[in-house]
Amino acid sequence: MPFIFALLVALGVFIGRNFMAGPSGGGNNPLMIYPQASNKLDGIMTLIEDEYVDTVNRQSIEERIIPEILKDLDPHSVYIPAKDLNKVNEELQGNFGGIGVQFSMQNDTVMVIQVIQGGPSEKVGILPGDRIVAVNDSIIAGKSIATTDVMKQLRGEMGTDVKVGVLRRPNKDLIDFNITRGNIPIYSVEVSYMVNETTGYIKVDKFAQNTYQEFLTALAKLKANNCQELIIDFRGNSGGLLDVAIRLCNEFLPAKDLIVYTEGKAHKRQNVHANGAGTCQDTKVIVLIDEFSASASEIFAGAIQDNDRGVVIGRRSFGKGLVQQQIPLSDGSALRLTIARYHTPSGRCIQKSYENGSSDYYEDIYNRYAQGEFFNQDSIEFNDSLKYTTKNGRTVYGGGGIMPDVFVARDTSMMTDYFYKLRVNGIIYRYALQYTDNNRASMEQFTSAESIGAYLDKENILAGFLNFAKDKGVSFNQKDYNLSKELIEIELKAYIARNLIDNEGFYPMLHQVDEVFKEAVEEALKTES
Repeated sequence: MPFIFALLVALGVFIGRNFMAGPSGGGNNPLMIYPQASNKLDGIMTLIEDEYVDTVNRQSIEERIIPEILKDLDPHSVYIPAKDLNKVNEELQGNFGGIGVQFSMQNDTVMVIQVIQGGPSEKVGILPGDRIVAVNDSIIAGKSIATTDVMKQLRGEMGTDVKVGVLRRPNKDLIDFNITRGNIPIYSVEVSYMVNETTGYIKVDKFAQNTYQEFLTALAKLKANNCQELIIDFRGNSGGLLDVAIRLCNEFLPAKDLIVYTEGKAHKRQNVHANGAGTCQDTKVIVLIDEFSASASEIFAGAIQDNDRGVVIGRRSFGKGLVQQQIPLSDGSALRLTIARYHTPSGRCIQKSYENGSSDYYEDIYNRYAQGEFFNQDSIEFNDSLKYTTKNGRTVYGGGGIMPDVFVARDTSMMTDYFYKLRVNGIIYRYALQYTDNNRASMEQFTSAESIGAYLDKENILAGFLNFAKDKGVSFNQKDYNLSKELIEIELKAYIARNLIDNEGFYPMLHQVDEVFKEAVEEALKTES
């Protein structure tokens, strides 16, 4: 619409000029008036800026027009305004300037959940459970301040100072800390741990600049504990940097195995092969994916599957097979432009259709759910024209994501209306936070999910939780509770464990009711015949 509006304005100026010139046709062509314009769009914008009846903001118009132009390309070609570029890049850069705490809003007050080891806050003495009530002498507690606004005040350029006022139980007086902001890492490998004596597990959240090194560190820890089978979890991983995905694949494939190839109008086909230097070429590997695994996650899963190197378990992935290049612009903004398609080793392009626009493209996930794809593998139809074969001759399909070797339906057996109300209102998370805060002194001795679980098994946490939920407006439903009880209890324990020891406690708890994870463990322990 902004683009159409600009054209109509230009047309009006053109007609007005010719009308004022009279029947003799003495008017001038607008683009002839501005011969310095290198193209029609630039000419129109210059004409509007100089001749329009009112003053216009050219930059503001261009900021609205550019996204409209990109909408006609593909859903992943996007314009990033200069004001948003740093924030967008932080996730892939793997760091930002801050004070080094994880926090949550509890009763309109910032409560510190975790203090990053070696970070600025730990160095000055900030502790888990502290309440940050003031920043730079401005009170932020009790004002319903948004989490994003708190982050803006606490984050900043590395080396700059921020003063925080902290309330620490049982003291009633504020403790002032002057904190020098430092380099705070954003971890993309969320957790790694040994599931049993020989099976390791790694959860990768995204493919950022630091992901490969984090992955190697996690691998080294697991291999030191006799890891012989490895489960790599890409569920919910929307992708990231292509070269990082290639480096991770290289750890598992023998020399000369094709990892991926890319090809575009202005970019000739480029094959990427394993170099044979990978450290896990003999390690059994299982890859977990779901409907939100995309891009780089699909490159990894496709390389493992097409080379018959391991087993892919879960549900059909998102289906993003386009490669973007980020191009900086002169004003500090950037354009992420799709320049190529990537293909898995068998030749598959797993990009799903985007002919009907971005809205339908992203709603495809909801359509899959409505059609029963999350629950029944037979509901998924593949076009025979998109049939390919793996290295060992197995049939795989392109045209819309990676279909796992082992399908695991979404488990809804414990999902009830009562549970959904608890989750939507954040009751489980909020009670876990309150419980941790009230019992931190007696629980801080525990350093593993097993020890935390053993302690909580002796406590009647559900009784207090049900009263808490009722006080927060969620009415008790006995029938639903009986069905959801196990899931509620596991999630409570998981959040409490996360509050104490971060993801090292969270994921091992949740995996007790994770059917995809359980299937992966069974697959890992199978002996080859």
